[in-house]
Amino acid sequence: MAKNSVLICRNYKGDVDMAEIDHFLPLLMTEEEEGVTCPIMMHGNVHFLWIKHTNLYLVATTNKNSNASLVYAFLYKLVEVFTEYFTELEEESIQDNFVVVYELLDELMDFGFPQTTDSKILQEYITQEGAKLEVAKTKVPTTVTNAVSWRSEGIKYKKNEVFIDVIESINLLVNANGSVMSSDIVGTVKLKTMLSGMPELRLGLNDRALFALTGRDKGKTVSMEDVKFHQCVRLSRFESDRTISFIPPDGESELMSYRINTHVKPLIWIESVIEKFSHSRVEIMVKGGKEFLMRASFGLPSVENDEMEGKPPITVNFEIPYFTVSGIQVRYMKIIEKSGYQALPWVRYITQSGDYQLRSNF
Repeated sequence: MAKNSVLICRNYKGDVDMAEIDHFLPLLMTEEEEGVTCPIMMHGNVHFLWIKHTNLYLVATTNKNSNASLVYAFLYKLVEVFTEYFTELEEESIQDNFVVVYELLDELMDFGFPQTTDSKILQEYITQEGAKLEVAKTKVPTTVTNAVSWRSEGIKYKKNEVFIDVIESINLLVNANGSVMSSDIVGTVKLKTMLSGMPELRLGLNDRALFALTGRDKGKTVSMEDVKFHQCVRLSRFESDRTISFIPPDGESELMSYRINTHVKPLIWIESVIEKFSHSRVEIMVKGGKEFLMRASFGLPSVENDEMEGKPPITVNFEIPYFTVSGIQVRYMKIIEKSGYQALPWVRYITQSGDYQLRSNF
């Protein structure tokens, strides 16, 4: 939706009147005026489940007791697929590609049930380029109905390689006295696979639960929580013996994400001082550890309000290569393919700031 009107819609089951969407924005505006917005709103017996992306609202309607988690996962998947197709998901890109959007909506869901949601597979038969109608091109790839619906058959590379990125983001809040009030680590394992055929990969991490199962609890281990996997991972295998076994998608993908709820010491420390001079100058000093000092002086027309303006925290952005604060490590990556080719994995570790804030004492 954009400019208070419906931009594009698709009714999958026909059990909700199309006119019901007209009640969505008035309900949302009423909630915003009251200062409270809810991700689920109701009008009569119709529920609106919505998310906002750039200048668009993506809204799902239902009159049944639907699985809300499934609906929101689908809405965010829509954003991901449309972004991969159009680079930017906004009003203009929808208007310029409405035919492709309708085709995608019809393939992403069938009669209210998510169907093919992998953009790489969708791009094999839904393209943005015009083409003559040929019988061969009207056939949907067999990948869509295969057990491995995220990878096409017959992929070939001259050089077989796997790149693994372990990226950890630190969420940290430090009070004005220097005490850590809250901290956790959110990690992702991303893959870029350029492998021929249909290889099976097995990834080994220094997982504490795995080491406890095997009785080899030696060295640094990591206890992961809220672990989420790409659909390619065999969950039954992971649940039984903590082995991460999968046939990977071709190209780039996010294999898994996790959270580590642990006390994190600040990696970067910031001190700040704000001083007011007379009524026309404010001086700000920001000191980072022992290496950097920033001093800024602002000449202002007038600074006469002596009331406290609040103490906004300092937000820090950083990236540290070749390091993970949790100590997680890729112990091995086994690649098994019937042709028997050899392929070595390349591993890169990155730590970066998430919601990293230090409160000021000025």
